[in-house]
Amino acid sequence: MADPPDTGQTHEPYGFEPLVPFGRSFDAVYGLEPVGQGLGEHGIVRARVRVRAELLGAEDRLHGGVAAAIAEALASQGTALVTLQRGLMPSGLSNDTTVIACVREGATLHAEATPRSRADDYWVWSIELRDDAGVLCAFSRVTIAVRPLRG
Repeated sequence: MADPPDTGQTHEPYGFEPLVPFGRSFDAVYGLEPVGQGLGEHGIVRARVRVRAELLGAEDRLHGGVAAAIAEALASQGTALVTLQRGLMPSGLSNDTTVIACVREGATLHAEATPRSRADDYWVWSIELRDDAGVLCAFSRVTIAVRPLRG
């Protein structure tokens, strides 16, 4: 497998130190680039991904698994930013991703994850992926379980 693209970042995104350094993570392999630091207004998390040939599936279109991975990553990271400092661990519970527009190599996907529910034991997020023209390409609903950290 090729090395992940160099995003020019020398620090861990979102201000926390994960078990696997971001540069060696799956998110880095497909090219997830955080936009801004941490949670934005209303708890929104943003990122982008430049679509490369390695991310294409049938008919040279973006593989739907990449869209699902982006959604899962943003929902998990957004939840972690709040819950880890409270001694709670986020863990993916469900991911429903629908791709509605063809995305080709060279495009940039702009992802925005918005928290919809912050219950004590799970969070629900909605995620939209848009192209450079602002066209909605995919959307997701991701549920993240929130559990106590094990010592």
